[in-house]
Amino acid sequence: MREPVFIKRNAEKWQTFEQILSGNDNYLHPDKKAELFIELTDDLAYAKTFFPQSQITQYLNSLTAKVHRSIYRNKKADTNKFIHFWRVELPMLLYEARRFLLYSFIIFALAALIGAFSAANDDKFVRLILGDSYVNMTLENIEKGDPMGVYKQEGSSFMFLAITFNNIRVSFYAFVLGILFSVGTAWVLFSNGVMLGAFQYFFYQKGLFLTSFLTIWIHGTIEISAIILAGCAGMVMGNSITFAGTYPRSVSFVRGVQQGAKILVGLIPLFIIAGFLEGFVTRLTEMHILMKIAIIAVSAIFVVGYFVVYPVLVYKSEQAFLANISTTRLSFKDEDSFFIPAKQNAYSTESATAIISDK
Repeated sequence: MREPVFIKRNAEKWQTFEQILSGNDNYLHPDKKAELFIELTDDLAYAKTFFPQSQITQYLNSLTAKVHRSIYRNKKADTNKFIHFWRVELPMLLYEARRFLLYSFIIFALAALIGAFSAANDDKFVRLILGDSYVNMTLENIEKGDPMGVYKQEGSSFMFLAITFNNIRVSFYAFVLGILFSVGTAWVLFSNGVMLGAFQYFFYQKGLFLTSFLTIWIHGTIEISAIILAGCAGMVMGNSITFAGTYPRSVSFVRGVQQGAKILVGLIPLFIIAGFLEGFVTRLTEMHILMKIAIIAVSAIFVVGYFVVYPVLVYKSEQAFLANISTTRLSFKDEDSFFIPAKQNAYSTESATAIISDK
């Protein structure tokens, strides 16, 4: 069977499935979902066998993955939605948003370099960014022999609460301002990056780079990571407005808000951990250097491991499962006997139509 015939014969069925998945599919009976999944894996197996490099194969692979996640969520997450969120749902969202995470990191890193470069070439820049009162206070602390004394001014509990709230506020702005076509998110990332670059260079000028680095990054590793991840969430929402793809813009926006908000919720532990470290640990400036390095290293490994590496592993695991299903589902003795005629329905979406129109 030729590819255009294959698509024409099944397109309406795929459109129905996509319409169901784009809304709330909780009303759909589990048995019906299982039937849906079997039909899709049949189609995917056929497409991989006869049209392995085709766009329709990629489309069916993506659609089948969505159905699989929906079934898995209903079977597993109902008993423990909390665990499912951290083990599967959030990692898959992060994988799908991986390019936005990269963009967010690049914007922040470039801004930090700009901040450091500006501080190196303009003596007034640090005061402009950090404020005279902070700079003067830090200079006094340096003269007293306690350059990191700023972290000891308030009580530990108060700092923990205040800093956690501030981290949530900044990250919330980074997310919400994504509604401005991601420009607002980029600005939050840029401004915070410039501030970090100027701040770190200020201590470098005073010959205190290592001292400041091993103190600031005790909490900064997780704190800065949370801001960058919040920027990723904001870009997910902003991109859903700017590039709606095959979905109606309103549907794309709602999906973008939901996905971005879930990523933001996933950052709550980071806000709390960063606040705790800054409030209770960073102030211990006399702590052994090896302990400081260990905290920074463990924080970095955790962030990269869970938010970057683990999502890739979850995605590959799902793809391996789908590949196994699609290759073992049917043996094609008779191509024409493979198909079940698509039923007439009142649903339609643009996703399948976009592919069909190319054929």
